[in-house]
Amino acid sequence: MRQGLSSGMTLADARARSPDLATAPHDPIADARVLEQLAGAMIAFTPLVALDAPDGLLLDVTGCAHLFGGEEALVRRVVKEVGPTTRHALAPHSAAARALARFGGKDDVRTLPVAALELDEGALSGLRRAGLETLGDLAARPMAGLAARFGELAVSRLRAILGETGSPVIPVRLTEPIRLETRFPEPLGRTDDALEVVEDMLTQAGRTMEQRQLGGRRWAVTLHRSDNQRRRLVVETGLAVRDPGAVMRLLRERIDTLSDPLDPGFGFDAITLAVLHADHLPSRQILLESGKEENADNVSALVDQLSVRLGEDSVRRLIPRDRHLPEKAQALVPALRLRGAPWPEPEDMPPRPLLLLDPPQPVEVIAGVPDSPPQRFRWKGRLHDVILAEGPERIGAEWWLKRGGHMPGAAGETRDYYRIEDGAGRRYWIFRHGLFSEKPDPRWYLHGLFP
Repeated sequence: MRQGLSSGMTLADARARSPDLATAPHDPIADARVLEQLAGAMIAFTPLVALDAPDGLLLDVTGCAHLFGGEEALVRRVVKEVGPTTRHALAPHSAAARALARFGGKDDVRTLPVAALELDEGALSGLRRAGLETLGDLAARPMAGLAARFGELAVSRLRAILGETGSPVIPVRLTEPIRLETRFPEPLGRTDDALEVVEDMLTQAGRTMEQRQLGGRRWAVTLHRSDNQRRRLVVETGLAVRDPGAVMRLLRERIDTLSDPLDPGFGFDAITLAVLHADHLPSRQILLESGKEENADNVSALVDQLSVRLGEDSVRRLIPRDRHLPEKAQALVPALRLRGAPWPEPEDMPPRPLLLLDPPQPVEVIAGVPDSPPQRFRWKGRLHDVILAEGPERIGAEWWLKRGGHMPGAAGETRDYYRIEDGAGRRYWIFRHGLFSEKPDPRWYLHGLFP
């Protein structure tokens, strides 16, 4: 703010005023997840926690504060849990507490500015022009006149903040975790007997998940020995599943790859099963004939088995990345992570080759200037005559990722890509690195091969 920046300003204008500005992309989905996680953590202080999206929580601490040494001590505990940048307020009801926390009041809501009503800018400007600056100014006026001039919404929100109407808290309902435990009157002396019990528990968990339309992604089985020793087995699946057989195959694979064999000792006297992570999995109709779903399930089972046997980092897959340059538009990640991420298919994008050369290989090109396609090029000592050419597809440098990249010439050279075909019918993806306006002698590179 001291440098003249304000909310809603374009990034180019902001960087012109503050060249050292640090930026990060906004991810509202991740923000919502963090807010939900914080709401779950607040259950430790009160069972009545409500979301005030996108960045607030409402806690009804009636009857709870004395458990933590009073309201002030409770506030200190909550602030320590959430973070030092938290703004908070205490009030007899949620609407007043929310307004005080968001608009910086002390204890009296009547001193808050009219912006606390969160009306549109036109209505707020009308209130200020009428000389009404605070909620106390509004409360001193007849409600009927305010409703006629500024709308019923202004009056309803004002009465809620003043406590004249109710403002109930709709609490977050946390999903009960899926966890089963089986205890035995006599310890089980054989591992195979314990695995049969685990399979029965997986069947029970599957029925529970089917009712909730869920499927497990991360499973944990803990075997409790009679000498207080525990063995914990954790397996993951790439897709959400609730089939006991699929999980059992992974568990047996995990047991076979253990460096320390599974020893029952004097026997297992208890077994617990927990679904550590679950995703939405609706019931699926049985297909009349095999299709893509069955093939996807088979591939998923193979990936899960190889990941358990070889290690999670040994089996990888490509996922799309939101990057401008072609060689940075994908990344290799463990196959169990982000399974099923949709690959973008924009309709207006020209076709891209399946094989990219890393790094792009320099080639000698004969082409007209300034923007003509290649007529002939030499690659690996062999000369190719260009029969067909399409382009250019111009791709600029990622100036927004570089400090001072918005300044002329600071981001890097522009690329002009061409799809070409030689006399033998082979197709190539070739680009000129730099425009003649950017450098006097731009070089050519071969970046990809079409099938």
